[in-house]
Amino acid sequence: MNPDELALFLTQSLADRKLSGGEKSALTDWLAKNVKTDQHRGLVRHAAFDVARKAIADPASADLVEWLEDVMKVLAPVVQQQGADAPRSPGNDEAFFAPGERCLQQIVHRFNQCRRTADVCVFTITDDRISRAILDAHRRGVVVRVITDNEKQHDLGSDIQKLREAGVEVKADDQHGPADTGSNGHMHHKFAIFDGTRLLNGSYNWTRGAANINFENVVDTADAVLIAAFSAEFARLWNQF
Repeated sequence: MNPDELALFLTQSLADRKLSGGEKSALTDWLAKNVKTDQHRGLVRHAAFDVARKAIADPASADLVEWLEDVMKVLAPVVQQQGADAPRSPGNDEAFFAPGERCLQQIVHRFNQCRRTADVCVFTITDDRISRAILDAHRRGVVVRVITDNEKQHDLGSDIQKLREAGVEVKADDQHGPADTGSNGHMHHKFAIFDGTRLLNGSYNWTRGAANINFENVVDTADAVLIAAFSAEFARLWNQF
């Protein structure tokens, strides 16, 4: 089963409101063949809750399903395993490194998982895989705000204009407010805050070069002190630009 087949399978299974023994076996086989990381498992779990949510006519009951999904993320995280390819537990603080796609995958994962807000403060965005995840979140109703560098937004391959045209609110450091010091320096941050509960920060620019060539890092943390500090910095720059 591919992801579309999985969604169809889940929808058909839900028709009689039971998961039969045969359906359990089929689902187990599919998971064994297709789910290799915590990101994949989280997407499958979200797909199941999404199917259930769509099958409920009563909006209040649909809210209960959403509540249950959030509870399950806390109560039943994937067990952390050893090794470079181990699944990632969503409750841990973690570090990811490039070259390679671990940083990219974690950034996309956070956009796929966020529900309410995504505050992005990144020097340059040219990787279409990340831009697609940003736009998908925006279309789901996530309030996405982007701060970027005024010069890099005009680079060949920059996705900033695409985000603006889709309705994502974007600010750059060429719009100076009362706190402007007259500096010609770059807006060189690379961090993002998701739902006010997760922070991504590191050297990693959101470009294909960062994934394919450079030695880079991303730290994913739920540390409340760090999230508060970076949220304050985002608010300061958002109000300034």
